Parts: sequence; structure tokens; C-alpha cells
Amino acid sequence: MSRWRELTGETSGEAYAARFAALARSGKDVHGEARFCAALVPAGARVLDAGCGTGRVMIRLAELGYDCVGVDLDASMLAVARRQAPELPWFQADLAEFDPAALGIAADFDLVVAAGNVIPLLAPGTEATVIERLAVALRPGGLLVAGFGLDEAHLPVPPSITLPEYDTCCAAAGLTLVDRFATWDADPYDGGGYAVSVHRR
Repeated sequence: MSRWRELTGETSGEAYAARFAALARSGKDVHGEARFCAALVPAGARVLDAGCGTGRVMIRLAELGYDCVGVDLDASMLAVARRQAPELPWFQADLAEFDPAALGIAADFDLVVAAGNVIPLLAPGTEATVIERLAVALRPGGLLVAGFGLDEAHLPVPPSITLPEYDTCCAAAGLTLVDRFATWDADPYDGGGYAVSVHRR
């Protein structure tokens, strides 16, 4: 079972969306992830939002002209995404079993983004499998971008994967580290409790 399911019971879609809507109303920038991705690949590029949740990142990328596909395991989150952007392709699937061909989509993404602590909230022991499946979905030269917490202060669950472990999984999947940042605003990584990593296939 995924740590996300243990944490939420997969019933938190509405509450999650409401929290970000309130942040946006308060004037907080809620589009850092989309802006970060848009700086890496040109408009029109194919983007897979892995663990897309309520679609906040993907909907923004679609508005910016990207060709997006969203995948998530949580039906409550996807219900919100589909209501907010019914014209976009949303798929319910476990990332550990993610198979683009089975869903009828091409595995030639320019960028795969896993925002919002997707990696640490996977079912323990499936991290390497998920990263391999995401890597296979990339075209040669494509990028995997993942941002996640590394300590108690940046996670809703106890830490589960270190950066060296994540890099090892990526290397095993044929991915090379390109860059690493401390935030989605591309602040330099200094060893803190949150990291945004960019790997290339």
C-alpha cells in the first residue's frame, strides 16, 4: 500500500484542492512547479505529470501550451482534476504498474514531473520500479524532474528515501543527474531538507 493511501485513505481530493485555492487567493504563488518545468522544455513539449493529484501543475502547464497527460492513483484527487479540466487526459493508475501503451498513450515524453512528494509517498520498496517506469516513458534526452522532502519538516510521513538512494535508482534506470535545486524557484541546493532533482535519459 502506498504511504499516500495510508496517510489520506485516498479521500482528500476536495480538501487538498481547497487548501491550494486558499493559498492562491491569499496571493501566494502556486505555480512554481509549472514555471520550473516550462524553463526546461519549450511550449508544445509533451509532459507527463506523474502523481498529478488535483491537476494544479498540469492544468497550468496546459495553459502555457504544453501537451500534458496526468496519472494518479487517487480517485478523489482525479475527480477534482477532471472537473477542473475535463478536456485534458487524466488516467487512474499505480505508478509502480504504469504502462503508457496499456493506456493508449505514446511513451515519448519530453519531460516527466513528479511534484508534491510523490516519490516519498510511494509504497515502500517500489521506488526503483516507479523510477524505471517513468524513465521508460521518456524519449531519449527527456528529463525527469522530481521535488520531494528529505526530512520530517518537509514531509507528512517519516523520511523514506535519501538523495543518494534516489540517484542510484535513477542511474539504474538509465538517467543521469543534470542539476539539483533547493526549491521550485531554482535556488541552489545546499544540503537542506527539500530538493528538486533534474535527471536526463
